Amino acid sequence: MFRYLTAGESHGPALVGILDGIPAHLRLDVSAIDDTLARRQGGYGRGARMKIERDRIEFLAGVRGSETLGSPIAAIVRNRDYETPKNRALMDPISGSGEPLTNPRPGHADYAGALKYRQRDLRNVLERASARETAMRVALGAICAQFLAALGVRTRSYVSQIGNVEAPELDEWEQSEVESSDVRCPHAEAAAAMVAAIDAAKSAGDTLGGRFIVRIDGMPAGVGSNRQPAERLDGMLAGAVMGMQTVRAVEIGLGADVAATPGSQAHDVFALDDGRVVRKSNRAGGIEGGMSNGEPITLRVSVKPIPTLMKALPSVNLHQRTDAPATIVRSDVCVVPAAGIVGEAMVRLALMTPLLEKYGGDSMEETLDNLQRSRAAAVALFE
Repeated sequence: MFRYLTAGESHGPALVGILDGIPAHLRLDVSAIDDTLARRQGGYGRGARMKIERDRIEFLAGVRGSETLGSPIAAIVRNRDYETPKNRALMDPISGSGEPLTNPRPGHADYAGALKYRQRDLRNVLERASARETAMRVALGAICAQFLAALGVRTRSYVSQIGNVEAPELDEWEQSEVESSDVRCPHAEAAAAMVAAIDAAKSAGDTLGGRFIVRIDGMPAGVGSNRQPAERLDGMLAGAVMGMQTVRAVEIGLGADVAATPGSQAHDVFALDDGRVVRKSNRAGGIEGGMSNGEPITLRVSVKPIPTLMKALPSVNLHQRTDAPATIVRSDVCVVPAAGIVGEAMVRLALMTPLLEKYGGDSMEETLDNLQRSRAAAVALFE
């Protein structure tokens, strides 16, 4: 069984993760994991915190000689910001204390979390709710990416919208153009307009949301299931990505546009090409009946503006029962470029369970043997 857990607060000593279910003998490229962590820290519109942190993964268990052992993997990413005297005083696990935060931010976990956990200090909610926690998810997802790559599965992403600036949605793109863009958008004209929109929002003390695209290539057909709702691949992927702090909508293939599309134009018809069964389109986004159909899987993910505004929204002081501006903490103007990296991580983590259920073994050798046999059987099925 595959599973993962993360722990840690935004300004606490570190973020910790456990990844259970990775087969033995997966060779890990640690520099590639660190590179992915660095990509999460980038993107135009990020705040001062990203200038402080230098995220690096450290392994505590489950890896020896850069190879997985088949046992649970434990990892840590340390928070450099914790080393400041102020944050140590606030967030030390034993002695931490300080003046409570009392003014909840509209759109954040502050108020609902205070009621749920009976916390009079909103810091005890917002520290864990902070998107800083996604650094560990990205680290664990980067480990999964190396497992997926061994099976021939690749994920990538780009930003298609920030604020009201939209780039054309692409069937193909060069990932090098994405990573060289400050906003991770491969369309140069749209990218320049996105940067200008972020600058305008920053000047106004405002924030911006947007949309990113995640694509999965190389996915074998038949992963996921139509047998039970929880086993549907589209449900697994959508649920995982909706588990991100800022995501408000996930669409697969045509997504919401399918509501206005007649059936004659909504589906991907079959044809033969030199004896091979092919599709004329990919409107389903690579998933039919809860299962991968062999086409690229595409997700369109909408992200809300983050709720910490430098021009604070109206709120209340929960202790004094008076009107007051929402709490302002150091934050970003736009997180959409970084959100694409986190979205890829969530997709990678979500793919592990159905792939391991179909092809899994105790070692990479066994898993790859299972994959090869399954592919051979699929080819022979209608011969």
